[in-house]
Amino acid sequence: METHNGLEISPRKVEYLKFIQDKGGRVRTTDLAAHFMVDPSTITKTIAELSGTGLISHEPYRGICLTNEGKRYAGFLIKRHRILSLMLTHYGFSHDEACKEASRFESQVSKDAIDRICAAMGHPGRGICGEITHDDGCHNQDP
Repeated sequence: METHNGLEISPRKVEYLKFIQDKGGRVRTTDLAAHFMVDPSTITKTIAELSGTGLISHEPYRGICLTNEGKRYAGFLIKRHRILSLMLTHYGFSHDEACKEASRFESQVSKDAIDRICAAMGHPGRGICGEITHDDGCHNQDP
């Protein structure tokens, strides 16, 4: 799949990809359905749509797995959440408030904006939700 700017997929699909990444890159449809409290048929439809993007592969009865591109993209999605959450704590939000608030708007923030915020923050290595990785080149933009 081509380079992503972070705005290509719906917020719900973003959450699915982040969940799959957090679970080691492979889950079952029932895991997604239980976690997001939706009917498995809803998950199946969404997974079919995501399979068409090249970000995941789905083997019926075996599970859903992130592709290499999916792993990179999901890593960016997690980084985006952690950068935005950390940024909000600098403006007086508690950790819980920052995490919840970032979840509300993160799908509207492009990779370019995240790269600039990351650079302005000095490429932090840790956010309020966990480690912030810089595998996507952000760290190398400002020597």
